[in-house]
Parts: sequence; structure tokens; C-alpha cells
Amino acid sequence: MKSFAVLLASAGLVVAHGYVDNATIGGQFYQFYQPYQDPYMGANTPQRISRSISGNGPVEDVTSINVQCNVGATPAALHATAAAGSTVTLRWTLWPDSHMGPVITYMARCPDSGCQAYSPGTAAVWFKVKEGGRTGTSNVWADSALMVAPTSYTYTIPSCLKSGFYLVRHEIIALHAAYSYPGAQFYPGCHQLSVTGSGTKQPSTNLVAFPGAYKGADAGITYDAYKATTYTIPGPAVFTC
Repeated sequence: MKSFAVLLASAGLVVAHGYVDNATIGGQFYQFYQPYQDPYMGANTPQRISRSISGNGPVEDVTSINVQCNVGATPAALHATAAAGSTVTLRWTLWPDSHMGPVITYMARCPDSGCQAYSPGTAAVWFKVKEGGRTGTSNVWADSALMVAPTSYTYTIPSCLKSGFYLVRHEIIALHAAYSYPGAQFYPGCHQLSVTGSGTKQPSTNLVAFPGAYKGADAGITYDAYKATTYTIPGPAVFTC
């Protein structure tokens, strides 16, 4: 009986939170890193466009390097090709309805050789391309749509962006326990793009580092989501062309 209880508890952990399971980019389907499958496939581990994650649990230290792309994240072997100005569709595993919060997406330019050996470290290289928070003082949040199957989230690659290789950092910040410092939970993940097109812009302002972009005392990090108050999305302004 005890072993059965442990098994049930473990199963509960697996379904408790979430991560991006797959995406459609440039009209092509991509399966993202599978934390409960890929590490056990040995020589048969598939190559991905998404960086590794340790599981579906949160990063809870806003000062940790893990807040960048998740715990133990390592570069991926592949890039998805997408045109500047095109829309990327990300599909999360079903998100728990208790974990309300914003959904935010950043990009960072990789070296001309690609992202497959690149890690930004603590350099200020990230620019925000999309953000969503709370609708007024209602119970509707940017992550509410991910609580209903089939889940779907889209972001648009800026149309003026210079062609090249880019690392995308996408996250949900869960605020269900953020009424006191440091209660916010971070669910980041990163994937790699090869952006095509005739754009010429390389963002040079409002660049941030991870860790560094957020502080535990920020209004968007320590926040009581159970009160009917407006919410301030953390981080810089969204880059526009």
C-alpha cells in the first residue's frame, strides 16, 4: 500500500505544473524537449530546437541562472526556421487553474554561428517581444487560456528584426503564492530560431539580463493575486519596430 501511495504522489508531481510541449514554427511542427522521456533514451535521444529542462516544476529563486531557461538547461542542437513577421504557436501542457499569472516572451541574438553552443550568462542581451498580464482586476490572466485544452499561445517575431540566429525565452510567472516575498514561481523555457527576411533592426535599448531583469520586491513579482488590484508586468517595455 505504501508503494502505491508513493506512486500516486509521484504521478501528482508530474501533472502538477507545466512546460511547453510542442510548437508550430514556419508551418512546421516541432516536439519540444520531453523531461520525462528524453534523458532516458540514450543514443536514441532526439535532437530538439528547445533547450533541456529538468521537469515541470518551478524556479523559485529570482537571482538564480536557472530563471533564464530553466534548471540545468543546455543548448539544443537544432534551430527552427521562421520569417521575421511570422507567428509562432506554442502549446503548453495543461496549466493548473490555481497558478494565475503573466505570460512573457523575450528574444536574444545568438552568434552568427548559431545558438547551439551559446549561453548568454548574465549578459544584458534579452529584449521583450510579447507580454500579457491581468485583465483589469478580473480573474482573467494571460495564462488563463492555457488552463483549457487544447492550449495555445502565439507570439510574433518582429518584422523588422535582422536575419540570423535567436534564442527565445518564454515563461509563465505563477503568482498564487506571491503575496509575500519571495513567493512567485517561474516556469521558463528556451527555444532556438533561425530568422529569415530583409529586416535590419538589432534591438539595442531596453535589453535585460536573466537573472537581473526581475527583483524579488518588484511589484509584478511580489503581488497578491487574490486582491482586486491592477497588475504591473515585470521587465522592460516590449520591443516594437
